[in-house]
Amino acid sequence: MAEFRPGTAEQDAFLCELVDAGLLVASGVPGVYGRGAEFERVRAGFDALVSAAAAADAPERLAFPPLLPREQLERIGYLKSFPHLAGSVFSFEGDDELAAEQEQAAARHDDWSGFQSMTDVVLTPAACYPVYPAVAARGPLAPGGITVDAGGSYVFRHEPSGDPARMQMFHQREIVRIAEPDVVQAWRDAWRDRAVELLRSVGLEASAEVANDPFFGRSGRLLARSQRAQELKFEVVAPIAGPKPTAVASFNYHQSHFSEVYGIEIEAGDRTAHTACLGFGLERITLALLRAHGLEPRSWPAEARGRLGLG
Repeated sequence: MAEFRPGTAEQDAFLCELVDAGLLVASGVPGVYGRGAEFERVRAGFDALVSAAAAADAPERLAFPPLLPREQLERIGYLKSFPHLAGSVFSFEGDDELAAEQEQAAARHDDWSGFQSMTDVVLTPAACYPVYPAVAARGPLAPGGITVDAGGSYVFRHEPSGDPARMQMFHQREIVRIAEPDVVQAWRDAWRDRAVELLRSVGLEASAEVANDPFFGRSGRLLARSQRAQELKFEVVAPIAGPKPTAVASFNYHQSHFSEVYGIEIEAGDRTAHTACLGFGLERITLALLRAHGLEPRSWPAEARGRLGLG
């Protein structure tokens, strides 16, 4: 079981305010919340703002469910780097007798996992993951590659926490660039600056910084140092609650990793493509806006309301 990370006093207080205001709905499980109507209006407003900003790239829009074939998670090596974050889907396949035993154990709130078997799907941990095999299935890409908008799908990270910004299930608005290395790097750098401007335009104190993924274990610390040294990951941070700003958007340059796994090539010269993705954490951005402007969006500054389409 993942270790629960308690929130700070400031985070606890902010979470209570959000629940009391009906913006979040507590479920009894840390990091799993329902969303009230006003929260969803703000989230949808920023999602639309991303769509408008991305229109210049003319991305192809693809939508995927929050489930991923287990085989894909295994192929990309996710369990080597992030075994602590993965969510596997299990299901019951027994007979009537076992079903009755399972129900009795569940009714007592005992462990009933022994009655379950692993299925062929897992919860999607990153909205970009289904894009790579889908693009690979089309064959070699034309020079200049492709940009894919994977939408704002739910993703799952098993990290229960008292910090309202660290949700286990949240919307990740992700855009993917697959092309020649120089094209991909230029796109990633341009979007890093564009994202900061986008967040500042709605009144957030946003800034970009070099970052690393939460790799697991001792080998993970080496990977994190290498990722930082090569500046393969940037995050845009903004104040929410806690001792330092929170990452609300991230930009990952994967180099040739996904292309080598799935065989994605650029048709001119059979060159292996490089990939990069940008992801906006829509719930975190909504929380940052509520923290910056107050819990009643109708009283926010007119410029922010206008940019978000809140009337």
